[in-house]
Amino acid sequence: MAIIAQLSDIHLAAGRDGEVDDGSGPVRALRAAVSSLLSLPARPDAVVLTGDLADGGRPAEYTRLHALLSPLPMAVYPMCGNHDDRDEMRKVFSDHPAVVASATAPQAPMQYAVDVAGVRLVCCDTVVDGHPHGHMSEERLAWLDEALRAAPDTPTVIATHHPAYPIGMRFIDDLRFVDPTGFVAVISRHPQVVRVISGHVHRASAGSLAGRVSTTCPSTYRQLFLDLTKEGRAAVTGEPAGFALHLIGEDGTATTHFAPTGNYRPLMDVE
Repeated sequence: MAIIAQLSDIHLAAGRDGEVDDGSGPVRALRAAVSSLLSLPARPDAVVLTGDLADGGRPAEYTRLHALLSPLPMAVYPMCGNHDDRDEMRKVFSDHPAVVASATAPQAPMQYAVDVAGVRLVCCDTVVDGHPHGHMSEERLAWLDEALRAAPDTPTVIATHHPAYPIGMRFIDDLRFVDPTGFVAVISRHPQVVRVISGHVHRASAGSLAGRVSTTCPSTYRQLFLDLTKEGRAAVTGEPAGFALHLIGEDGTATTHFAPTGNYRPLMDVE
């Protein structure tokens, strides 16, 4: 069984002068998330970062992000979100061969596939340059189709920043994955896809996509207010930050857990 941890929407921020305040909320929150992963009885085999890692896409933000993630002993796979800059991220994460290999041109899609403990993790790029919503072009969908054809018998997790199913929160659905028809069609052709995981929503949710369970991950920093009315107020809450753990079996079974950040320890044994 592979255990893939998911951190998302870190939003590490730096001022125009490049200074990152180590006492800031996003920094403290990411430190707590890293500590939480390290305190798990069964450590993950890998960590995927599903976008909006930096708030402004500045070099100093990625440099500090890389340093804050350095205590993690397992492989870390970064992805871009609508707040990120692909080229700046690639410069800092140059120690990740899969990330570097995706740099076929300036601002080329950051998309790659890796093997994690017998499971395939396919990281997609849904970012539309200069816009907050998501989309996958015909070229990106063709890449995804080819990546899935390369390992038809291996249980596969697809990761995106923007979720391709409706969340029900107006503020988020206004910034949705636009026209996911092609994306759904590709997934439908590949039965080895057992889970589709995303960020962007700043809270946990679960939906269905091409007959597969699809989930979004809590933010390591701030959660969005759960307003399901038509007006859909956009606000942050005091809910705890969190992360997701995806357990993928070699037989294709898949289970997702959502956990708040913090070093929670057993209070008592239950007989």
